[in-house]
Amino acid sequence: MSIFSQIKDFIFHKHGDQIVPATRQPITAEEAIHTSEAIAPATTMADPLPAPVMEQVDVAAILDQENAKRDPKLNWRMSIVDLLKLVGLESDLGVRQALAAELGFTGDLRHSGAMNVWLHKQVMQKLAENGGKVPAELKN
Repeated sequence: MSIFSQIKDFIFHKHGDQIVPATRQPITAEEAIHTSEAIAPATTMADPLPAPVMEQVDVAAILDQENAKRDPKLNWRMSIVDLLKLVGLESDLGVRQALAAELGFTGDLRHSGAMNVWLHKQVMQKLAENGGKVPAELKN
């Protein structure tokens, strides 16, 4: 699994933990007869629910909530190193260089300062492109 996918999965699964998905309940043939529904096999599904509306995942809120559990707090809003740590990933230079290559960084991988700033913005932008609600100041 790619490094970005691991970041995204951490955030989006944390969001998913807070949602109770709507599901259709199976009905038995007996229930179908008594509710004037057509007789069907014993695992007939009740009327389908409307498709759930995709809501944006509030990336900042989830990361702030995770950060609130930590001591000391991490500066994930400014630091790719702290962001990686917050989502449970290694943050060493090799990992950041691999993430940079994955996201298409064209600069010099030896200039970690410039790469780190670029990485943080790219990760935030990619999270937004994948359904995340990211504050504008974190994408630009």
